[in-house]
Amino acid sequence: MTTNQIALEKLKEVDFIRLVFTDINGKLKNVELSKSQLDRVLEGEVMFDGSSIDGFSRIEESDMYLVPDLNTVQVMPWKLEDEKRVALIFCNSHTTDKKPYEGDPRNVLIRTLEKAKKLGFEVMVGPEPEFFLLKPDGTPNDQGGYFDLSPIDTAVNTRRDIVLALEELGFTVEAAHHEVALGQHEVDFKYDEALKTADNIQMFKYVVKNVSKKHGLNATFMAKPIQGINGSGMHCNISLFKDGENVFAGEGEHLSDTARHFIAGVLNHAREMAAITNPTVNSYKRIVPGYEAPVYVAWSGSNRSCMVRIPASGGKATRVEVRNPDPMANPYLALAVLIEAGLRGVEEKAVAPKEEKTNLFALTLDQVNEMGVETLPSNLKEAVEELKGSKLVKDVLGNHLFNTFIKEKEEEWDEFRLSISEWERKRYQ
Repeated sequence: MTTNQIALEKLKEVDFIRLVFTDINGKLKNVELSKSQLDRVLEGEVMFDGSSIDGFSRIEESDMYLVPDLNTVQVMPWKLEDEKRVALIFCNSHTTDKKPYEGDPRNVLIRTLEKAKKLGFEVMVGPEPEFFLLKPDGTPNDQGGYFDLSPIDTAVNTRRDIVLALEELGFTVEAAHHEVALGQHEVDFKYDEALKTADNIQMFKYVVKNVSKKHGLNATFMAKPIQGINGSGMHCNISLFKDGENVFAGEGEHLSDTARHFIAGVLNHAREMAAITNPTVNSYKRIVPGYEAPVYVAWSGSNRSCMVRIPASGGKATRVEVRNPDPMANPYLALAVLIEAGLRGVEEKAVAPKEEKTNLFALTLDQVNEMGVETLPSNLKEAVEELKGSKLVKDVLGNHLFNTFIKEKEEEWDEFRLSISEWERKRYQ
């Protein structure tokens, strides 16, 4: 059966069709239609007001089409949808002349992957998005720690239902466990082609939030929801394949030259990409020494104080683990800039710095600076200033999305800068 035929069979089972897309900030948006509108859906004739979506078109050119990617049709599990059967389809936004809209984050990643394909590469990505489960009063759901069992880990049934819902949606879930911090959890799913992975991250967040709510808990993907304990990351494991072979794998346990060039590209552009991979004021509450989050622009085979790590698995599983992104990032934009940076490193045969085996967390900032190791930006303002000078990110996002993103983040910083926190009230009153 063709993709269209498989999609059509799935869509015949449901009562409603949910067309989903993602705004500039990574929030999932949707237009829902009854099955009676199936022909309009399949023909890409469903329209929406782009001017009402963050980062999309201006009000004078607001009409846009949602063009479904029929490879992504999923019938939602009963654990998520009560009574009615609902299908969800990821869509690309098109302009009124039926061309892909350059400001759609999914289209941004598609353009980047087309470049990779022209270079002969297929990009595979395995993400590790962490999250917290909170009680209605905002406190952690438990006092558990890394790999703890029940009764200390009280969210076992919540995680099990998350896993079951994901598997019903076709995910291959490799592990589910309690993370280091109180109330922090991780569910690992198998790597896939980069666009599919970005879709999966969005679906994963949707499932986690909805299943948790049914258990009376609130799931948050904030980078640092609770002061004084570890925050949540979204490590991105990236590898390049050519003709079915992983081109990052060298002889024995060694990395290939391609992998080293890719690492160099990611590190060379790390600071200017930070506003995309770590896009909020809260993101920079996580990227501080002492909480296992990467602060230093360096790479290593096993040293987790570095921004880039190479996991021990070799051969076909060889990959570059970029550790600084957090789950607040728009997955389409974050993967697009990371992949582009790595590809530029490959094209330019960029030279990676020496592997950093020293535990950088154990050193002072002055000592790290003396070693010639840079740090990631310390706050959103600094990250946005770095972003403004980035030709790479501008090339990836396009003029409209690049300028709109900067404008939104400057407004976010100003709002934060002008707000009065509880910490200030306690300290200065």
